[in-house]
Amino acid sequence: MAKQRVAVILGGRSGEHEVSVTSARSVIAALDRERWDVVPIGISRSGNWLTPGETVAALDAGQRAFTEEGAPVLAASEALAALASCDVAFPLVHGTYGEDGTLQGFLEIAGVPYAGGGVAASAIGMDKALMKALFREAGIPVARYSVIRSWEYTLAQNDSMALIDQAIGFPCFVKPANGGSSVGVSRARSREDLPDAFQAAFAYDDKAVVEQAVIGREVECSVLGNEHPEASIVGEVVPDRDFYDYDSKYSQQSTTQLYIPAPIPEGVARDIRRLAVRMFQVMGCEGYARVDFFLTPADKLIANEVNTIPGFTSISMYPKLWEASGLPYPDLLTRILELALARHQRRSR
Repeated sequence: MAKQRVAVILGGRSGEHEVSVTSARSVIAALDRERWDVVPIGISRSGNWLTPGETVAALDAGQRAFTEEGAPVLAASEALAALASCDVAFPLVHGTYGEDGTLQGFLEIAGVPYAGGGVAASAIGMDKALMKALFREAGIPVARYSVIRSWEYTLAQNDSMALIDQAIGFPCFVKPANGGSSVGVSRARSREDLPDAFQAAFAYDDKAVVEQAVIGREVECSVLGNEHPEASIVGEVVPDRDFYDYDSKYSQQSTTQLYIPAPIPEGVARDIRRLAVRMFQVMGCEGYARVDFFLTPADKLIANEVNTIPGFTSISMYPKLWEASGLPYPDLLTRILELALARHQRRSR
């Protein structure tokens, strides 16, 4: 088969910029060079688009973030020409302006096939409030939650706190509705913790999700496919602190443990895989996604979230689960890109 060109898009404006760069390094290193010519395109923290040459230079220099390089997207003629020359794009921009449907919409308008979920699935996957409402409507179990906007909290702080007291209880988690990698997430053990928790969440979004703290194990499942998605074996995350926060996920000092496969009964693992595929389909996902659950001591499953652009770092669960399921990392990346091309051809017809 003739080699094809793949644009790996990385960086971006969100608080997950560095995670995106790290993920992209892993993907670029692992892509099968007999199958793919790689064209890296970086996006700076300010939203500027770097040329492939600028991106390669920054990566070779060991930069973990792109700051001053590039040009605004509408003026980034060389970067856009490089993108247009590619057969398929692999967006690895985590968080807002990359994982939330905006970049996917841009690629749709440009007519460039791209890996991962489409506009609607990406937007729902980024907005935890919409995602949980969709799951609840579909009869998928979720933790108790409430949605509080920044102006509601500012105008009626006592009412917001009373709502949490009555509807959620403590401990609870306060999260930006739009975000990932646990950026801006806090665990509130009591009412006194809420002001700092809301301040952290509202620094990233004007809508916060306040969610019951579920007592249970954190289990994850990787899903891959378009019309007929398949689920990987199940893994378990055992954080090295109160919850699986940003440092627990990405710090070199983290002692978080990943168990692959998860030490759970086969019947429970089968239920997790089945529900992971259902959640993937309910959201309208295609390509790939990681699905996260809580497993209570009574073996009850509580849906946490679907991550439409999961981490692809060397320690990330998504590729590790497929590796353990018999699909090596380079082959997984090729499969993801082939699914992107197949979806584009189907929709073009």
